[in-house]
Amino acid sequence: MTLINKLKQLSSKIDGLVETRGIERVPPEHREITAYKDLVNLYLQVVGFWFSAAGGLSSMSSFILGPLLFGLDFISSLTIGLLGMWLGCLIAAYCAIMGPQSGCRQMVTARYLFGVHLVKFIALVSICGVLGWSVVNAVVGGEILSSISNEAIPLWVGILLISVVSYIVATLGIKQVLKVEMYFSIPVFITFFLMYIATGANYREALYAYKTPTTESTLGAKLSFFSLCYSITSTWGSITSDYYILFPERTRKRNIFMITLVCLAVSTTFVGVIGTMIASIAMTNENWGDEYEKFGMGGLLFKSFDKWNTGFAKFLVIILLLSLISNNIINTYSAAFGIQLASRRLSKVPRYIWAFVVNVIYLVIALVGRDHFSTILGNFLPMIGYWISIYFAILLVENVVFRRKFLHLYTKEFPNKEEISKLDHMIFLKHLKIRYNWEVWNDFDKLTYGIAAIVSFACSVGVVAASMSQTYWEGPIAKKLDGGDIAMWLSMGVSFIVYPPVRYWELKRFGK
Repeated sequence: MTLINKLKQLSSKIDGLVETRGIERVPPEHREITAYKDLVNLYLQVVGFWFSAAGGLSSMSSFILGPLLFGLDFISSLTIGLLGMWLGCLIAAYCAIMGPQSGCRQMVTARYLFGVHLVKFIALVSICGVLGWSVVNAVVGGEILSSISNEAIPLWVGILLISVVSYIVATLGIKQVLKVEMYFSIPVFITFFLMYIATGANYREALYAYKTPTTESTLGAKLSFFSLCYSITSTWGSITSDYYILFPERTRKRNIFMITLVCLAVSTTFVGVIGTMIASIAMTNENWGDEYEKFGMGGLLFKSFDKWNTGFAKFLVIILLLSLISNNIINTYSAAFGIQLASRRLSKVPRYIWAFVVNVIYLVIALVGRDHFSTILGNFLPMIGYWISIYFAILLVENVVFRRKFLHLYTKEFPNKEEISKLDHMIFLKHLKIRYNWEVWNDFDKLTYGIAAIVSFACSVGVVAASMSQTYWEGPIAKKLDGGDIAMWLSMGVSFIVYPPVRYWELKRFGK
């Protein structure tokens, strides 16, 4: 008996306790919701999910770098950071609309753009993104426990704790994950609200004490921080539809777009503002600065409650650990699907096995790089922003132009002209807004070769190399902008230009 067969037998025994469904599509008939109460409950779970996922320390950790890494004052950091973050919300919200209509995970729908073979590379990039976030979350968790225990609890203990708890929940099904995330969001939201009260009341004047130096150009810092904050929310675009596959197929894409946009924007703004506040205070308050140097972000969190009883302050900081666990649950859950896309053989291995592999990988990276938090965050996050910008541009052109105006060219995906006529009729009835044949999600003969997408991606990568600004490489365009990183914007523009003509040629030549 092969190992895969043994794993299948084990999966059948524990089915119900853990989720055994992998990248397989959830058929429309399994997503029909007739009771209004059940539909409302599903929407509430998604709202709680996004507040838990985006309204936590993961999002806050990027905003603190405005003052502490880029040297920007409170007003500059807040304005630039929020504008970049809100723009990223639009990207993630648009990607989310693919979930209810397809019943497929985000990277599975990417097969219709990149093909079944080239999508493996895209899935790998997506995995690297969620792994990077997981590393950041684990390190911040370790810093928190080390700070409140005055180093009695080593940094590695917190990292291990975050990893183990996240894995346990991530093995559960999508329904359980949504519920856990919703419940976690409540105490975390209350704690952040208390942080506003404690910090705002005691350090109001300190927020504006530090001013951005006027003797040197800050254009590069502002551009790079804008791109960094854009990446906070835009990178959700690689997995957003994963959490809408239980919604009925006829769910209006406008509803999915708006609920994702509003929840992401509100929750991230809520923690982003307070993150910028405590970082700005640390720029002029020596005690806060010392805590950050010694314990990282965990030190700042503890200091934000320092006017209250020490025991109560520690309790509140521990509550915030739930937000890190929440974020890593999502990362572990979605990264496993990316591995299953690598081959049909790997897709047969149960998702919880790949979730375990993902957990081990980011645990090791977190333990090795735990003393380089700001470097890890400042470098990896924009890298993910590059690729998601390219993916968004390709997806937008495919949906708005080709799937609406040139559907007759998809002769492989729709071999029967009656299928296209049926879809045209559904468009007329406003039951369907994006025209895909989701039945062939795993049919290698009917899916695209992905030539246009990969050509666009390759051309965009060249622009990225010329305009990115990281510690390991600074492109010539970035140098002319004082080290400002504009790679994601130029790469998106290149994809908008390159993809349409190549995609038209591909459809005319191969019919898919």
